[in-house]
Amino acid sequence: MLEIDDLLFRYPGQPAETTGWRFKVSIQEGECVALTGPSGCGKSTLLNLVAGFLTPAGGDIRWKGQSLGPLPPWKRPVTTVFQEQNLFDHLTVAENIGLGLHPGLRLSKTQWSQIKAALEDVNLGGFGNRKAENLSGGQRQRVAVVRALLRPQPILLLDEPMTGLDDENRAILQGQLQQARDQGKTLVLVSHDSRDRQALADREVTDFYHAW
Repeated sequence: MLEIDDLLFRYPGQPAETTGWRFKVSIQEGECVALTGPSGCGKSTLLNLVAGFLTPAGGDIRWKGQSLGPLPPWKRPVTTVFQEQNLFDHLTVAENIGLGLHPGLRLSKTQWSQIKAALEDVNLGGFGNRKAENLSGGQRQRVAVVRALLRPQPILLLDEPMTGLDDENRAILQGQLQQARDQGKTLVLVSHDSRDRQALADREVTDFYHAW
């Protein structure tokens, strides 16, 4: 279980009298939960806290009973898909995906084959040797999702993962994420599009945040 237990956060530099957030939600292993609420309620902030990109002022994040608080981002059991995609333009598509498996790109032939097959699954067959700088926004988003899905981390944090996709490719990625959930990955989804929430989420949570 992923437990967000009275996690407190206020952006650095904000005065003490400024309202911050208190987050509390529990997510079962293998479940997809969609965080919903008005703009500015802290949905993306919570994902960044779980990933370790932001530091809370109090509370705890636990996975299977163990606190993630002391762990830096690269040691946490999470992988992320954010709107920015975070691809390296000077690298090829396959290399960008491979970095998610090994930071030095020391991959086995089997892993390179897995990357090739995964690209074919999202309508990007033959794109492996193309530089990321030559991709459209929707193509970059699909590459980012493939990279996340191939990583072994059990928790997948998704912040608007379908940005820039047409209906056909949206449906394909929804299918890939459904399969990941069915195989036991835990998904935390933020999406303004109800189609994504309906396709992926086991439940929607609106009471995960409170003023602090």
